[in-house]
Amino acid sequence: MTPAATAASTDTLALLGGTPVSSSMIPLVQVKLDESDIQAALGVMRAGGLAMGKNCLALEQEFAQLTDAAYALTCANGTCALQLVYEPLFERGDEVLVPAWSYIATASMVVARGAIPVFVDADPRTYNIDMRDAASKITPRTAAIAATHLYGNPVDIDAVEKLAAKHTLSVVYDAAQAHLATYKGRGIGAYGDAVTYSFYPTKNMTTGEGGLITTNDEDLAQQVRMLRSHGETTKYTHTHIGYNYRMTDIEGAIGLSQLQRLPELTARRRSNAAALDRAIAEIPGLTAPTTTAGGEHAYHLYAVRLDLDSMQVPAGLDVDRSSPSAVRDAFCKALNAEGVATAIHYPRSLSHQPVFESMVDEHPPVAESLASCLFCIPVHQFLTTDQVARIGEALAKVASAFRG
Repeated sequence: MTPAATAASTDTLALLGGTPVSSSMIPLVQVKLDESDIQAALGVMRAGGLAMGKNCLALEQEFAQLTDAAYALTCANGTCALQLVYEPLFERGDEVLVPAWSYIATASMVVARGAIPVFVDADPRTYNIDMRDAASKITPRTAAIAATHLYGNPVDIDAVEKLAAKHTLSVVYDAAQAHLATYKGRGIGAYGDAVTYSFYPTKNMTTGEGGLITTNDEDLAQQVRMLRSHGETTKYTHTHIGYNYRMTDIEGAIGLSQLQRLPELTARRRSNAAALDRAIAEIPGLTAPTTTAGGEHAYHLYAVRLDLDSMQVPAGLDVDRSSPSAVRDAFCKALNAEGVATAIHYPRSLSHQPVFESMVDEHPPVAESLASCLFCIPVHQFLTTDQVARIGEALAKVASAFRG
């Protein structure tokens, strides 16, 4: 353990009257538009072509190239992106294997399509979909796998594609959190039937709202293109029921501007994550994120696992000790008091979401356990070297107090 961390670990917690590690809060996320982003948006507004246009097209072309995909199509947001690819790939009544540990959109859009989500447990090391559990849940009605590159960590794509090939399943990768993640040296757009992205403000790059789909299937690209604009094949000729899920050209311009900096900003996230890895390696009771073998993490989020067997809430802290997440929640509260923002992604597994209650026979145990021991700390590209060091110091200080 570093001298600073050792000294910090002996200090009184800020929650109990001690001095915080950081005098100002280190934010979990920081949303900033560069001046070039603002000027790009203003350029569209001054020109007056606000609807989907040349900037969206340029964003599609450059994003496809960066992610090793043949086609990219912009849309209104990441949830729309899922809906636009689920519709042509899934039939009503199909069973779709989905991760029990993911954001709700991965599964909810399966239900919106009229298909049936089958919740698969999480890998205890990477937190992504556990492909051994997925294989055990194949039935004659299974038609697809919808796998999330969670927190920016690519799934075991080889395992996904092997299972899909064996059972002739479609594959959709939800990469809402995984901009510029790679697998075995290739962009994740190279894999699966389709990959979906989100450009929500907190994501690694943003257009305000907005989403995008990549695919290497020309026919699927054409179907998505048609569905996102009222099922229109030619002007005022509608061959399918479709939607108005287009991205505006203002959003396209912001995204195109941000995309120019995305490789540099992703490198900063990876550098921050490496520093946090080194700090956590010296702190008993905490586990840093594990990247999938062959993958390169994009670090949308940095999820730390707390060893609940070696930690307890210190005396004097006012918490509900009966809750399964009491130790984790108190740990986060203590970190907040030290000046480090935290977040819980997620407070419950998808199988515990009330909306899916009638569809669940069992709760995958690993996903269920993650809801009480994982928490996220800052890793974003705007952190200073000093802030990253203080995050490590605060983790060491709080962990020491919780180990007793």
